Amino acid sequence: MTNSTSTATPPAARAGRREWTALGVLMLPLLLVSMDVSVLYFAIPAISADLEPSGTQQLWIFDIYAFVLAGLLMTMGSLGDRIGRRKLLLIGAAAFGTASLIAAYANSAETLIAARAVLGIGGATLMPSTMALIRTMFTDPGQRAKAIGLWSGVMTAGIALGSVMSGVLVEYFWWGSVFLVNLPAMALLLVLGPILLPESRDPAPGRFDWPSVPLSMAAVLPVIYGLKEIPSEGWHAEYVVSITVGLLFAALFVHRQRTAASPMISPALFRSHGFAPAVALNLVSSFGMLGSAFFTTQYLQSVLDKSALEAALWALLPSVPIGMAAPLATSLVQKGVNRAYVVTAGFAIAATGYALLALAGTDSMWLVLAACGVLASGIVMVISQMTDLAMGAAPAERAGSASSLLETGAEFGGALGMAVLGSIGTAIYRHDIPASAPAPAQETLGGALAVARQLPGRTGDALATAAREAFTNGMHGAAIAGALLLAGAAVAASVSLRRISVK
Repeated sequence: MTNSTSTATPPAARAGRREWTALGVLMLPLLLVSMDVSVLYFAIPAISADLEPSGTQQLWIFDIYAFVLAGLLMTMGSLGDRIGRRKLLLIGAAAFGTASLIAAYANSAETLIAARAVLGIGGATLMPSTMALIRTMFTDPGQRAKAIGLWSGVMTAGIALGSVMSGVLVEYFWWGSVFLVNLPAMALLLVLGPILLPESRDPAPGRFDWPSVPLSMAAVLPVIYGLKEIPSEGWHAEYVVSITVGLLFAALFVHRQRTAASPMISPALFRSHGFAPAVALNLVSSFGMLGSAFFTTQYLQSVLDKSALEAALWALLPSVPIGMAAPLATSLVQKGVNRAYVVTAGFAIAATGYALLALAGTDSMWLVLAACGVLASGIVMVISQMTDLAMGAAPAERAGSASSLLETGAEFGGALGMAVLGSIGTAIYRHDIPASAPAPAQETLGGALAVARQLPGRTGDALATAAREAFTNGMHGAAIAGALLLAGAAVAASVSLRRISVK
C-alpha cells in the first residue's frame, strides 16, 4: 500500500492594522500622481499670463509630464524589482516633492518644463512601486483584491479631482499652488514610508539591461505622441510616421526581451496563467474610459456652454457611483461569482454607458452625466479585477515589472481610445458642418464657436447651433463605436477568463 502525503499550500498570512495603515500612506502619492495628469487644465491661462510661453512651450508644459511618465514606467518597474520597491518609492517621492517646489516658483517656461519632466520621472517611480508593494504586503487573495480595488478607485478619482482642484486653487491663490499641495503628502510618505512599508525586491534579478531603457522609450514615446495628436490635428503624415517608428522600436524591444540574458521585462510573465489576458483587457478598458473623455469634457463646456470650473464640478457627479464599483466587483468575486462573469458584466455596463451617450441631444446634461457614471463604473469594475488578476498571476519577485506593464498598457489604451474615437467624431463633425461655414469652423467645434462670436446676430447663432449639432452627431458615432468595442470585449472576457483562477 502506498501512503500519500498532502502537499497543500498553507494559507497566506493575513494583513493587519499596520499593512492597512501603510496602504493609506501609499494612496497619497498615487492620488497626487494621477491628479498631476489633469492639474494644469485651469492653471494654463494664469501660467501663460505670468511666464509668457510660446505656443510650443505651452504644449510641452502640459504634455511633458504624461510623456515622461509613460516612457519610463517599464524602466522604473524593473529597477524597483532590482534595488527595492520601497527604496525606489522614497527616491521618487523626494524627486516628486523637489520638482513640485521648483515648478511652483518657476520664473520661466523652460524651468517649468524641466520641473514637469522631473515630476514625470518621479511619477514613473511611484506608480509601479505602490502596486508592487501592495502585492507584497497583501498575500491573502481576498485582502489583496480589496486593496487593489481601493487602488483602482483612488487612481480613477485622482484624474477627475486634479482638474477641479486646479480650478479652485487658481481661483483663490496663484498658479504655483497647484504644485505646492504635493509637498505635505510627499513629506508624510518620506517620514512614514521607512516605518510602515516593508522592503521587497527580486532576490535574483540578474544584471540590469541598460540597452532596453532607450529601446522602451523609443517604443512608447513616438506612439503616444502620434496618438495624442491625431484627434485634434488629423492623420497627418508626421503622426503616422511617428507611430510607425514607435512600433518598429517596439518590435526591437520585444526581440531584446526574448534574447537578453537578464531582460528588463521577462517573457515568462506572459506565461503566467491569466497575465496576458489581464493586460489586454485592461488596455481595452482604458481605451473606453479616455475615449469618452475626449467628447464629454467638450460637451459640457462647448455644447452646454458651461465655464471650465462649472464643467469640472459637474463632472465630479459621475464619480459617486465609481467609488462603489470596485468594492462591488471584489465582493461578488469573493462570494464565489466567477471573475469572468463580473468582468463581462463590467464591460456590458460600460457599453451601456456608451449607448446612453449615443442618445444625447445638444441639451442633455443629465443624460450625459448619467452615461459617464454608468460607463466609468463598468470600466472601474474591469480595471480592479484585471489588476488583481495580473498581480496575482505574476510572481512576487516581478511585481514591479508586472505593474509597469499594466500601466504602460493603460497609457497606450487611453491614447488609442482618444485617437480612434476622436477621429471618428471629428470625421462626422466635418461631414455634418455646413459647407458654407468658414474654414476654422470646418475644423473643430472650438473654432466654430470662436468664429460665431465674431459674426452678427442670427448668423453667429446659426453657425454655433449647427456646430454644436455636428459635434453631438460626432459624439453619437464615436459612442456607437465604443459600445460595439466594449460589447466585443465582454464576449472576449467571458471566453478568455472563464477557466482562469489565481491563488
